Amino acid sequence: MRSGLLSLVVLALGRSALAEPNLSPYQLHEKRTDVPSGWSLDRRHSSDAVLPLRFALIQSNIEDVEKYLMEVSHPTSPNYGAHWTASEIVKKFSPSDATVTTVRAWLEENDFDGSRITVTPNRGWIEVHATVEEAERLLQTQYHVYGHETGHEHVACDAYHLPEHVRPHIDFVTPTVHFDSKIVKRSGSGGQGTARTIGQPGSGNQPKSGGRIKTLFNELENCDQQITPICLRALYGLIYEPLAANKNSYGIVEYTPQAYVQSDLNIFATNFSQGLVGVAPQVVSIDGGYVQTEHTGFDYNGESNLDLQYGMNLVTSKQKVTLYQVGDMPQGASFNNFLDAIDGTYCSFEGGDDPTEDGIYPDDLPGGYTGPEACGTVKPANVISTSYTYNEADLTPFYTARQCAEYAKLGLMGVTVLYSSGDYGVAGYDGMCLEPNGTQTATGSIFNPSFPGTCPYITSVGATQVNPGSSVLEPEGACEQIIYSGGGFSNYFAMPEYQKEAVASYLKNYPPQYPPSIWNSTGTSRGFPDISANGANYVVAVDGALYLVYGTSCSSPVSGAIFTMINDARLAVGKKPIGFINPTIYSSSFVNTFNDITMGGNQGCGTAGYTAVPGWDPVTGLGTPNFPKLVAKWLLLP
Repeated sequence: MRSGLLSLVVLALGRSALAEPNLSPYQLHEKRTDVPSGWSLDRRHSSDAVLPLRFALIQSNIEDVEKYLMEVSHPTSPNYGAHWTASEIVKKFSPSDATVTTVRAWLEENDFDGSRITVTPNRGWIEVHATVEEAERLLQTQYHVYGHETGHEHVACDAYHLPEHVRPHIDFVTPTVHFDSKIVKRSGSGGQGTARTIGQPGSGNQPKSGGRIKTLFNELENCDQQITPICLRALYGLIYEPLAANKNSYGIVEYTPQAYVQSDLNIFATNFSQGLVGVAPQVVSIDGGYVQTEHTGFDYNGESNLDLQYGMNLVTSKQKVTLYQVGDMPQGASFNNFLDAIDGTYCSFEGGDDPTEDGIYPDDLPGGYTGPEACGTVKPANVISTSYTYNEADLTPFYTARQCAEYAKLGLMGVTVLYSSGDYGVAGYDGMCLEPNGTQTATGSIFNPSFPGTCPYITSVGATQVNPGSSVLEPEGACEQIIYSGGGFSNYFAMPEYQKEAVASYLKNYPPQYPPSIWNSTGTSRGFPDISANGANYVVAVDGALYLVYGTSCSSPVSGAIFTMINDARLAVGKKPIGFINPTIYSSSFVNTFNDITMGGNQGCGTAGYTAVPGWDPVTGLGTPNFPKLVAKWLLLP
């Protein structure tokens, strides 16, 4: 009787219990709280179906990445500007032998023969093909098939577990809970978009149109009605001609099917910068990205036209601008696909990309890109601007942490990374707010921050406006026309050291009068944005006409142009690029180098949102750039 009971217990625990003398209890590793809109649970997955299980391995020393970044980015550090090489990054962060050995041994103990286990050449992934039955036993979970209203299907679980001794070695496992994808119908194409295409109309943080312009103004006295390049130069003091353009670089990222139209660039140049008529950006294709012409109009050309028209104008015709065009037409791409291309270590970093979320190449869809996935094939520019965002809640903490660590690595290499902060105030994209159970709805009341804006290793850019009836000589206010500057406090990321004094001052002197149940009031989370720039009434040429355009999509490329010119000034005197700027701009030595914004707010989620106040605030950050002051301060640094 006793012998029979023992046999049952052994069978229940599985062979791993016999192979592991100190049996490690399982613990919850990741959990998803909701199913995205449009998806519904259809059925349990077939037990004999095969899943490509992929285990993302934890990198060595990643817990110290902020310390390393501060050493090369803080203005008082003796190593300021001593940026790392790509090979130094690889050496410092690759997974340890102990990590690879531990995870491999665990799989072998669970009946996965060594011939079934693959360690990727860069040691970032361990992969096995497992039946659903094997995967459920291994991860103590249940797999289901989810259906989308468009007919697409997706395999996922709502939580999974790992042994206590294995958890420290694994970042995340796919396919499991990662389910942030949005499927969007491709307008006018007759087909369906894919789950990883942030460039599709109706997805991401694209600019908003205020309608076609009947009469063009290009005088400083009209900047409250129409923003043109002369308005921005006057607002931020950007009177500068590049001196080291051959040493400098500025990159703007777009995601297919978003594309610029050369004839629109020419219209803009004819009106505002004759030297740029006929000039095109330097296009770098990533994973089949190309400047598509199949679909046109504001939804497809508004973003790219805006970014390039202002980015190119403000750095003048002397400085080339690189356009990183990411993703093919059938599948599209994610931020991770871009990061893979500019840093070869990221392709495998903490397991590499998630096939349920990121573009996987070669693409076997009709008309897809059949070449190899871009991995370290593209040199990153000194400054990179991106005008797209997710909601932080769209993504799991593990997914965002992995990507955020990559931005830290780019900072270590001397790259300045800018992201727009969002256009819906304290709400997420499309006005979505959080419910107490973590789901996102249009009627939720909990503030919903954006990502990557909440990552402490990028510079988040909010939006301002020339107030109606005011001139460029008067202080701007927070943008409250058509859009509201995205801002608030992260629910995932802790407050970085460089920001603590500024945020503590805000919370002490201007504490938000909201119950702690609707915002992260702990005082220990990352606040955003970091800075801001004008985001209202931009004149943009689209589809052969001039339109008014609004959004933090305007603010980010304009800020990128300003920092590119600061880099030019430093490079011209033999100094290094400014790299990750946040520790510098928050430091005491850079006080008053930004134009403080003290008017306006960023409403959302049924509230007035936060309010712009003296000093840093979660509406406009530290304020808007003052180019003469900033360049003077940065030229004093080594």
